[in-house]
Amino acid sequence: MSLGQTTLDGPETLLRFGVASKTELRLTVPDYLAPLGVGAPGFGDLAIGVKQQLAPTPGGFDVSLVVSMSLPTGAKAISSHGYDPFVQLPWSRALSSNWTAAGMFSVYWPTVEGRRNVTGETTFLIDRQLTKLWDAFVEYAGDFTEQGGPRHLIHVGTAFKPTPHQQLDLHAGWGLSSAAVDHFIGIGYSFRWQALKR
Repeated sequence: MSLGQTTLDGPETLLRFGVASKTELRLTVPDYLAPLGVGAPGFGDLAIGVKQQLAPTPGGFDVSLVVSMSLPTGAKAISSHGYDPFVQLPWSRALSSNWTAAGMFSVYWPTVEGRRNVTGETTFLIDRQLTKLWDAFVEYAGDFTEQGGPRHLIHVGTAFKPTPHQQLDLHAGWGLSSAAVDHFIGIGYSFRWQALKR
């Protein structure tokens, strides 16, 4: 995406398949990117991975390990044209009945113009349960790349769960550094389908 350019991005679909009580397979369906200006629209790259919930840790932290790889399946102008691995370590901890702290430590190895650009990412989030079905959050995210300046942004959002297996959300963010996106806004819908009853 070029500096000063607006792009529509969707649908950002993640399919998760539970294969054991603490293990799931993950399939990130390619987004469709449509630049509003210069550039050709097309689909991005597909990603596959596995998530493993780790054993309970001291202090009441819930920690998981995600190992994934994106495959060069996207359009010529959008794909990285490389097999790009990434590792994520999401965590969360309940602070009270209504407040939760969470975050993630990640390392990505994206291919940029034929070369790896190792990128570390740190996020920190505070979530507030407003009602039984409705919550809101504020999040900081920082990307630190081997080539290029750091990208800092603030992300806020809210989610509503009309049923135990459905969620609607609205979120927005603003860049805090010159290398970050200027701003973004998104809406989402997610659902859970259970094939087997326990």
